[in-house]
Amino acid sequence: MSDPLLDVRPILGAEDVARRVDALADALAPRLAPDAVAVCLLLGGLWFAADLTRALARHGHPLAFDALWLSSYGEARESAGHCEVRAGLQRPVTGRQVLVLDDVADSGASLAQAAALVRDAGAREVITAVFARKPWPGRAIEPDFVAWEAPSRFLVGYGMDLAGAARALPYVGAVD
Repeated sequence: MSDPLLDVRPILGAEDVARRVDALADALAPRLAPDAVAVCLLLGGLWFAADLTRALARHGHPLAFDALWLSSYGEARESAGHCEVRAGLQRPVTGRQVLVLDDVADSGASLAQAAALVRDAGAREVITAVFARKPWPGRAIEPDFVAWEAPSRFLVGYGMDLAGAARALPYVGAVD
């Protein structure tokens, strides 16, 4: 059996990733409250959340930071259609604006559940942002902000993975 990661075809280079994150920070900065909290969806959203929150800090918006660990893929290539909450919020968000960050929106199940969890925790406003949005009919939630309109392919790199591998690639590649 061959290693599918040997067949990764780069489709968005590291410089393009950085430009798209900076452009998203430009678009987001005017919408953010001074007390906003960024909530990263683990594990995939970590790379995007780190880069975006640093870019927002350069725009004068140093955000408080938290994370939610949700799982809908496990080791599979397709979402299970529901999310398991592996770790919840660690800081209070009551009355605050919350920016939920994730790597990719396909079915939208993780993003929708995260937004609901944050609302249930008392957030005043929930804004969602993803690095990549794939074409998907009937998505559970449409992200408010998107850095890149991705093709309908299985993507790895920049937080996206294949059974835990290839997340740390600095670019986005396709494995299909």
